Amino acid sequence: MTTPIDLYYWPTPNGWKITIALEEMGLPYAVHLVNIGAGEQFAPDFLAISPNNRMPAIVDPEGPGGAPVSIFESGAILQYLARKTGQFYGATERDRIAVDQWLMWQMGGVGPMAGQAHHFLTYAPEMDPPQVLPYAQDRYRREVARLYGVLDRQLAKAEFVAGDFLSIADMAIWPWAMLWERQQQVLDDKPDLARWLDALAARPGFRRGKAVAEDRRRQGAMSSAEQKVLFRQK
Repeated sequence: MTTPIDLYYWPTPNGWKITIALEEMGLPYAVHLVNIGAGEQFAPDFLAISPNNRMPAIVDPEGPGGAPVSIFESGAILQYLARKTGQFYGATERDRIAVDQWLMWQMGGVGPMAGQAHHFLTYAPEMDPPQVLPYAQDRYRREVARLYGVLDRQLAKAEFVAGDFLSIADMAIWPWAMLWERQQQVLDDKPDLARWLDALAARPGFRRGKAVAEDRRRQGAMSSAEQKVLFRQK
């Protein structure tokens, strides 16, 4: 492949999934920043690619049959890229079943639950007026802990999430799990999760993927304008 994939991206865990995959797969790509705090995800041109107004999304000019294809939803993008390149999807149908189930586990579990933990533990208390909701904080903190327990037990059986091979499931889970401190978690009782986090953090492809537009990642408290955009406040 010689024509770069167009990547619509912002430096968040879901965005990192795709930059990490593209780096690990050695695919050329062009980054188009979508500033979600400024509401750029609602622009008509972007909605034509990603109708759910969420990034990341890609446009591959060399899609199936040689024609361009646009794809939204990070899990679908990962599956497409793995099929396209023949990489990080395992060697057998049983491997692919394992990869798919852990990828779906991330999409339906870790991503939403850790995202809610971020919201209620970090963002909601900074709102005006502050929204400190102990029930919600405890619920999502506990659910993330449960999920990381599941992950630790799986990693006690294999080097990577789906087995003895690195896969797109690892690329999907790691960007969320590496933020465990922000989710008010501990790793003292999860040695295999800690081992896996460190091993992937040491990979050049993971480092390069996470570093894309890292300087644009918000530092400090979210502004009221950003809150209104991201949380659809009136």
